[in-house]
Amino acid sequence: MQKSIKIAIVGSGLVGSLLAIYLKKAGHTVHVYDRSPDIRKIEFSGRSINLAMSHRGWKALDRVGIGDEVRSIAIPMEKRAIHLVDKLNFQNYGQEGQSIYSISRGTLNRKMIDLAEKAGTEFFFEQKIWDVSLADATLHIGEEERGEWTAHKYDMVFGADGAFSRIRHRMQRQNRFNYSQEFLNSGYKELNIPPNADGSHKLDKNSFHIWPRREYMLIALPNLDGSFTGTLFMPFEGESSFESLKDRESVAAFFEKNLPDTIDVIPKLTEDFFKNPTSTLVTMKCFPWTYEDKVALIGDACHAIVPFYGQGMNAGFEDITILYEFMEQYGDDWKTIFSEYEKSRKPNADAIAELSYRNFMEMSSKTADEKFLLQKKIEKRFAENHPEKWLPLYDRVTFSHRPYSEALAIGNRQNELMEEVMKMPNIEAIWDSIEVENKILQLLQ
Repeated sequence: MQKSIKIAIVGSGLVGSLLAIYLKKAGHTVHVYDRSPDIRKIEFSGRSINLAMSHRGWKALDRVGIGDEVRSIAIPMEKRAIHLVDKLNFQNYGQEGQSIYSISRGTLNRKMIDLAEKAGTEFFFEQKIWDVSLADATLHIGEEERGEWTAHKYDMVFGADGAFSRIRHRMQRQNRFNYSQEFLNSGYKELNIPPNADGSHKLDKNSFHIWPRREYMLIALPNLDGSFTGTLFMPFEGESSFESLKDRESVAAFFEKNLPDTIDVIPKLTEDFFKNPTSTLVTMKCFPWTYEDKVALIGDACHAIVPFYGQGMNAGFEDITILYEFMEQYGDDWKTIFSEYEKSRKPNADAIAELSYRNFMEMSSKTADEKFLLQKKIEKRFAENHPEKWLPLYDRVTFSHRPYSEALAIGNRQNELMEEVMKMPNIEAIWDSIEVENKILQLLQ
């Protein structure tokens, strides 16, 4: 057990509220501040991508005994449903019985705040934090950036306030603080697929639906109420872009031509399209993540990534799991805890950022490519026959607890091998033969 101290967390999102539960468990006084109103009291819509909870996320929730509470609001997706223009393909995730889980961000966030309050955390909403004194962990709160501030002193402050973190903004003004942000040329817009009149789902409920169209793509994830949260990813400018869809007529014509099987399931297509904002996608990296034993960044505040591996929340939750392991190991030596935490997590955060960016290419283009789907089938079959020799990259990221950096390195090596395998003559006909299996075994030597 650690010596009890007074800790402030800035940000009441998923990572902030789970971190609060862990810090309460370790015996600390925990206050959570957020500049937004209490999400439990407002309608939440228009700019969320449903979450895909996988092994890393569940581990963090189970470790503090709240996994089953969250499972009650999650829907298992055991496969991808790939909507090509003329047909529908299914591609299973992982091994038999493995699924990722769709959860509405708003629903989960409300649940997490409830659970953190139940654990004894105090929340302070509509509190604007403009600065933090790093040396003595003091938050400066006020209505206006140029107005009067009040100082709130703590023993320690965590910045869990997302990709555009105020706490990180303060840390950036130190010497030798590295920081970069890179926006994709594509953004996203939420579209709603409502339930059928009887409350059932309009599409297969246990699938992650994807309409890959190279430059752009649509995805849809199931919700408990029978609806799906759809997200359209597309370039800001260019031929097929948000800029080119200027009015209701152009949107309707675009969907009829390119995404014809969605017309019936998105009844308020043009209304949603112009009502919901077009949001940006950013990768943000920085280092260091901590200051002495006083201030630390966690989750998107230190490693925001694009959402194409469904690992943003899972990576943030894993930050907490790893931090907690160091708390158990080093007791009250917070300086060492912080130093070990950032050293351990930084390479993995960089690796999942790279993998997420690559998965954007995979989802938008390659899932529509027969050769790519064949390669995945060969990998899956080989992995089933030789589980000790081959775990596919997706499974390594999604269904294991091995470091992301290891997944990236092994994934690169596997891809080189598969490029050789795919060059075999007549591979389409012999893909599940002993010949192909032996070729992979030989390449692995």
